[in-house]
Amino acid sequence: MRKINLIVLHCSATRETMEYTPEQLERDHKARGFFSAGYNYYIRRSGELVPMRPPEQIPAHVRGYNAFSLGICYEGGLDAGGHPKDTRTERQKLSIRGLLLLLLVQYPGCRICGHRDLSPDRNGDGKITRDEWLKECPCFDAEEEYGIL
Repeated sequence: MRKINLIVLHCSATRETMEYTPEQLERDHKARGFFSAGYNYYIRRSGELVPMRPPEQIPAHVRGYNAFSLGICYEGGLDAGGHPKDTRTERQKLSIRGLLLLLLVQYPGCRICGHRDLSPDRNGDGKITRDEWLKECPCFDAEEEYGIL
């Protein structure tokens, strides 16, 4: 088994008004050249947890961090107009929290963060700020919400 010390949260960047199935996620990632969906877990609006890549398999979700991380993606992340928004349902929030608690038992000491938190530190001050984000994913502050689990 590989060493895991990072858990990264993502959104699917799909509108809150549309359904985005695990099959669509898989198809879209394959169309981008991946052999399967890049995340280890996908969480539907209903709260359903869908395993994607097994944890022992290196995911493809954040360049430079894949070898020692797990990726969790929730369905949504955009408002009806296509703008970034925390669209997590209460069921998604419960599923994410439950999954994270389980993963922290299996991989103690992991840092939990959002995809945006791994953007380059362009000004070199040791902090990734909003003006440095490459994207807003997962459209909420994952470190603040889940970093104290």
